[in-house]
Amino acid sequence: MDNAAIACPRCGDADRSLSSTAMSHSAKPRVAEIVARYPCLEGLGPEEMAGCLEHEAQWYEVPAHSTVFREGDACRGFPLVMSGAIRVSRRSPAGRTVELYRVLPGEVCLFSANGMIAGGTMAATGEAVSASLVVSLAPATFERLTGHAPFRRFVFEVFGQRLAELITLVDSLAFQSLDQRLAGFLLGQGRVLQTTHQRIASELGTVREIVTRILNRFEDAGLLQLGRERIEILDSRGLRLVASSEGASGCP
Repeated sequence: MDNAAIACPRCGDADRSLSSTAMSHSAKPRVAEIVARYPCLEGLGPEEMAGCLEHEAQWYEVPAHSTVFREGDACRGFPLVMSGAIRVSRRSPAGRTVELYRVLPGEVCLFSANGMIAGGTMAATGEAVSASLVVSLAPATFERLTGHAPFRRFVFEVFGQRLAELITLVDSLAFQSLDQRLAGFLLGQGRVLQTTHQRIASELGTVREIVTRILNRFEDAGLLQLGRERIEILDSRGLRLVASSEGASGCP
């Protein structure tokens, strides 16, 4: 299969392109699955349903940590996430990465939609958080689907939601201390978090050494216990106080 001819998200590594993990195109089309995950596509006429979703949509099994689209690349397709998740981020010239948002099943990517509508290159990078199943719509297919009012409304609603999330992120980066942001991040991950300090640093757009220093302070204060690639929350109330403006400087 010719990679250059595929209008779809692509993996960042040449030897791990999405075409190499694509599901067989002779497999029975799963249009009902797409519509169930994206109800905004209900009501499509038989011709659009067959053309856009049955014959033109391409299914891809994306390995964990594979690049779905890369900042600066042309927007080659509009991904519909059927399972898994796509982490959308930007990287600074110094190499620091800030996560902007995640695209979960039934959601769509703001930057992919912008690329489809306005053209130009992708403004961020998308990476599969875990093994994911993605349906790719070619630009021409996306354009046809925007003639379906429910789908068009859904895409523009996502624009508003994602912009609100990005404003919240900017506020966090500009007005919250890293202690607050780290405490808030930990509170959203459950009682036990299996990860590395480097991954947390990448999530928060900082460096590992600073994250380690703050985590050690949190541990000394009895808020959590650190292990090998493991963080156990011991005092969620204390973390909430740190995450709040009142407790921002309360942790030794």
